[in-house]
Amino acid sequence: MLDNYKKILVGIDGSVEATKAFDKAVATALHNDAELVIANVIDLRAFQSISAYDSVVADDTHKGAENLINDFADEAKKAGVKKVKTRVEFGSPKVMLGQTLPKEEEISLIVLGATGLSYIERIFIGSVADYIIKNAPCDVLVVRQ
Repeated sequence: MLDNYKKILVGIDGSVEATKAFDKAVATALHNDAELVIANVIDLRAFQSISAYDSVVADDTHKGAENLINDFADEAKKAGVKKVKTRVEFGSPKVMLGQTLPKEEEISLIVLGATGLSYIERIFIGSVADYIIKNAPCDVLVVRQ
């Protein structure tokens, strides 16, 4: 089932669910001798409340995201993953993880953590996982536990 994946993308946002997805992505990368791409997408909607786009806030946010995924990259390397790449991007997490990054990186598997949004939240903001499942150009594994 988890064979023949050459490049695996895992989205990291600091949540418990993302950490579980990371663990599964590392295990799958090791099983397939695959490259692991660890990504964090900074949602531009977070900056809508700032009157003028503040480059200091954006730079601090970007640095924090880089520190986060670099820690995960170090963990993956310690676990034995031979090739690890990190990406920090600004944009829509749904689109970046579900379409843009998989195409740019030629991803064969996306691994995501399920966040468990309520029905009302899904109506208004949508589920990132749901969007990715419907739009990804490759296989998607949603980790629940």
